[in-house]
Amino acid sequence: MKWAVISVTEKAVKKAIEVSKEIDCDVYTLPKYSVDKTIPLEEGFRKGVVKIFSEYKTLLFIMASGIVVRTIAPLIKSKDLDPGVLVMDEEGNFVTSLLSGHLGGANSACQRIADIIGAVPVISTASDVSGSTAVDTIAMAIKGKMDSLEKAKEVTSLIVGGEKVNLRLPTNVSTSEDNPAGVIVLSNRKEIKVSQIIPQNIVVGIGCRRGTSKENIIDAVEKAMDEANLHINSIRIFATVDLKGDEVGLLETVKHYDKELAVFPREKIIPIEDDFEGSDFVKKSIGVKSVSAPCAFLASESKGKFVTEKMRHDGITVSLYEEEIRKDG
Repeated sequence: MKWAVISVTEKAVKKAIEVSKEIDCDVYTLPKYSVDKTIPLEEGFRKGVVKIFSEYKTLLFIMASGIVVRTIAPLIKSKDLDPGVLVMDEEGNFVTSLLSGHLGGANSACQRIADIIGAVPVISTASDVSGSTAVDTIAMAIKGKMDSLEKAKEVTSLIVGGEKVNLRLPTNVSTSEDNPAGVIVLSNRKEIKVSQIIPQNIVVGIGCRRGTSKENIIDAVEKAMDEANLHINSIRIFATVDLKGDEVGLLETVKHYDKELAVFPREKIIPIEDDFEGSDFVKKSIGVKSVSAPCAFLASESKGKFVTEKMRHDGITVSLYEEEIRKDG
């Protein structure tokens, strides 16, 4: 995802353009300093930042940190929603990870830009300073979600404080053969802090009749997820056939979960349709024997298995494909 690089002086614009030669980014500046390939902040610096703040995963400000802090303060929501924010001086001597170091990726972005321009990276998060690994760093690495930011903070504080914290990974991190539903903790501690990271590795294939409502599709999805004992936050993407790509109820369902919809042409399904349970009636009606299972399979990004190959509910079919968890990078 593109970065946004924001500058407000002529010297800073030159440094921003230098950065843009190495990083895929949009360069913003004041109209009077705008040159080729830069985007002028026509409404001024503050209004411009408000407009673009949530549109980028990473924002690099080339200016004094004080003005950045005062400008973004009203825009900050939480560490799992805010973009990564970096601040760099005009000379490119120092680059600082200012906001959302772990989940927003500011710490890794800080190190990356420092390596490119020869700056000193300034990273102040306790886990990084101590050489430890925070819970949210692990979550980011596997593109997972934490069940509770508060729990994650408590466990990370134990790690930073030098306490022993065990990391227990289900074997599906590498093989997808087992994913335990329970954990037994043997300990004489009165209190044990526990934080759950939910990997987003479930592909939901959907087939439905024309005109099916959003409410009915959501009911079917949640029924399938509940029956499979899967957390709703583990959904990565939805998938369907081209004939359903404009289905209003399905599009609204995908928007409800803030996910994307992968749409596959029937030509891609036909070569694999016999690998799944299908129907000659469906084949006669739309040209393929099955929709939800093959679409879920096609949308997967790694090896895995079907948790639910096909669940029928009120004329809706739902397939759940569990991908192997891969550490990012």
